[in-house]
Amino acid sequence: MITLQFCYVVAGLAFASFAALSVFDLSNRKRFANAGFWGLIGVSFLFGSCLSDWQNGVVVLAIIVLGGCGLLGHGSPPTTTPEERRTSAERRGNWLFAPALLVPAIALSGTLFLKQAQIGASLLLDPKNVTVISLVLGIVIGLAVAILWLRPRSLAPLQEGRRLADMVGWAIVLPQMLASLGAIFALSGVGKAVGEIATRYLPLDKPFEAVVVYCAGMAAFTAVMGNAFAAFPVMTAAIGLPLIVHQFHGNPAIMAAIGMLSGFCGTLTTPMAANFNIVPAALLELPDRNGVIKAQLPTAALMLIANTLLMYCLVYRF
Repeated sequence: MITLQFCYVVAGLAFASFAALSVFDLSNRKRFANAGFWGLIGVSFLFGSCLSDWQNGVVVLAIIVLGGCGLLGHGSPPTTTPEERRTSAERRGNWLFAPALLVPAIALSGTLFLKQAQIGASLLLDPKNVTVISLVLGIVIGLAVAILWLRPRSLAPLQEGRRLADMVGWAIVLPQMLASLGAIFALSGVGKAVGEIATRYLPLDKPFEAVVVYCAGMAAFTAVMGNAFAAFPVMTAAIGLPLIVHQFHGNPAIMAAIGMLSGFCGTLTTPMAANFNIVPAALLELPDRNGVIKAQLPTAALMLIANTLLMYCLVYRF
């Protein structure tokens, strides 16, 4: 059976290859710091389950130091020339998108049809993680198809992957760390503490006020943590369940669904959501690193107001 360990191995090997290639990139003055950063991430994926808690903690702290102290750079890895890329694009046209489109197609197909697939008496994929495994299988198959079809130079795929990873930099691991932070907050009782503070200092004796505080809190916590999934257990434990559901008898499904949408409004406003807001600016080489956020602020405000009104109109009526 293919388990989540398969995904860890694929990711770990990719990061390990970025580390090895970084060592020999003479165009990058910070190549050894890059090699250490990607190498430590590779170690975490490949051997994290074999390391003790404090050893994993040391690895994480080293990653934070390398990424947070401005020690990373990026060079100019040798891949294909602009002329080669232009010629390939003119010859193959839109079919160049086919390997990339294989990734979501395989991920969706695996999620829908492979959950109960078996080889003999054993399941093919771990049913608890079938979507993630299908996604990684799609990436591997898409890459293999691209290599067999396009016949690039031997190291071109890895060099292009390293170039992209170097451009993104430390932000590449931010979603994982923020999700971990959300789990820590939930286990440490932050939601309960926030609820006590909110009920003490905010007027929450009416259903509409509870909805406003819940939706605004979801957006605010998401902006701070960069991840609506990390904010959700905190605000739901603080406001959603005790007030909207239990005290005012709201529908928990509607509360959860619209609450998450309210959290995503906060995603549009924060650099902490680096994979949405900072990475695109870096990849497009925008002069303003926060240009994406500034463009999204009006939309985020309108969506938050709409979600708040929508929840109030629906959550107590169904």
